[in-house]
Amino acid sequence: MKRTYTYIALLTGALWLGGCKDLDLAPANRFTEANYWTSADRALSVLNTAYAGLFKSDYFFYNEALSDNAFNQLGDAAGANSIGRGSYNAALPRLKDEWDFHYAGIKTVHILQANIDRVPNLDPTLKARILAEARVIRAHHYFQLMTWFGDVPLLKEDVSIEQSRSLTRTPRAEVLAFVLSELDAAAAALPTNVQYAAADNGRITKGAALALKARVLLYENRWQEVATTCEQLINNTTNGTYGLFPSYSGLFLPQNENSQESILAMQFAPNLVTWSNFRDFVPLTIGDRVNNLAPTQELVNDYLTINGRTITEAGSGFVEADQYNNRDPRLTATIVYDAYQWTKPDGTTSTIFIRPGSTPVGQDARNEFGKQNASTTGYYVRKYYDPTSNANFQSGLNLMLIRYADVLLMYAEAKNELNQLDAGVWNTTIGALRRRAGFTDANALNFPAGANQVALRAVVRRERRSELAMEGLRIFDIRRWRIAETVLNGFARGAKFGDPTVDNGYARVDRRSFDPAKNYLWPIPQLERDLNTNLAQNPGW
Repeated sequence: MKRTYTYIALLTGALWLGGCKDLDLAPANRFTEANYWTSADRALSVLNTAYAGLFKSDYFFYNEALSDNAFNQLGDAAGANSIGRGSYNAALPRLKDEWDFHYAGIKTVHILQANIDRVPNLDPTLKARILAEARVIRAHHYFQLMTWFGDVPLLKEDVSIEQSRSLTRTPRAEVLAFVLSELDAAAAALPTNVQYAAADNGRITKGAALALKARVLLYENRWQEVATTCEQLINNTTNGTYGLFPSYSGLFLPQNENSQESILAMQFAPNLVTWSNFRDFVPLTIGDRVNNLAPTQELVNDYLTINGRTITEAGSGFVEADQYNNRDPRLTATIVYDAYQWTKPDGTTSTIFIRPGSTPVGQDARNEFGKQNASTTGYYVRKYYDPTSNANFQSGLNLMLIRYADVLLMYAEAKNELNQLDAGVWNTTIGALRRRAGFTDANALNFPAGANQVALRAVVRRERRSELAMEGLRIFDIRRWRIAETVLNGFARGAKFGDPTVDNGYARVDRRSFDPAKNYLWPIPQLERDLNTNLAQNPGW
């Protein structure tokens, strides 16, 4: 599918679609509504525009800084600093940007739906597939909108500017019902991942529609439906062929994108459609600019020790002075810590010295905690580092929105909430994820017989955090678990490089605040309410 992005440039300069309806003759030197819809390729170009607006790399990464997994230390990237501190209102640019981004994506889908019948001789099978892909994209946009804002205007076709200024918010339950019905309809019409031609690898599949449906249901705590939907993808090839990629760290490398684990991904293409966030995430000796997204000590603490125990559990073997060794291998695949061995594109390694004063004489000490522009937590990001990116870290590596590991975790969580998490489910889900991660200790791999539902809930949630860290999902889990007022109030902390008399030396990097009376929903953007006084505000804002 990547090569199809070449169409986007064509499209960008071509449409949109300024008022030519009253002209008898359409201009021949540019695209208009009258002369655009002449071929299947042009319909696919509009669809590809909808794909390009599916999600943003900024949201993907900086949403982690809305949670207790990471801290945005410079500026206010994607509003993460303001939202994390609870110091925002309806005028925050992130809110308007999020609102505009999703409604722009919805509008693209509506334009496609309204015009596709004008394409002459369009193959009916292709038309059905295009429309089904578009319905999933629209459902994803509405899912994001209702998750952040609650009630939002539900549009099922394009509207005029005048009409948009009199819309009201549709009850969230109605938006939810629409999203689920759209995903069901799309899943029925879409090919599976093995039915697509190789050139279409990365397009939305039947499996992607089902996986997104499972996530929507997960956020609603509709456990039986989550389990039933996941079972359509687990050990079941009717709706596609999926599985865990053999290497956890290798999963996030460009040579392995669109693997059997990738179910729904933002598609990028080197030199054509790229993202470049990592320039501000990696150690300064690697990125040579600033660090602007730093993992927290709270995330580091949640990784198990290599024998499957928490760091505070008896028998864990955890040694605070040597806390990065003998841990869940996913820690090293995700987070850069002091004395980390950074693998460079040529396969050689470079030691990342972060502890103050630890850099050998004569070597670059900019990564050290406390240095200008260095990480304020003492941690940097490794997961999704693309060794093929250019000097400015422009990368064509796909960013996965839903992967098979997430389906396994959704299934494990649902089965536990149904009080049905047994050894069989464990071995298929958490056991499989830990084997892939590199655990070998029986205590880590075997079902914890005797553990009750509450204890297993903690295990599942911890597993989800470790497996999916730095993939932008933690904030949504925190919100749906209703634990934000617990984990998002107080100090975000960094490594043990701070004042030894405060927090046992773990650096306090930022004070977070979350008000459960209002922060579980974002306010409707003020500018939208200025344009349309029918848009009511959420409680507390």
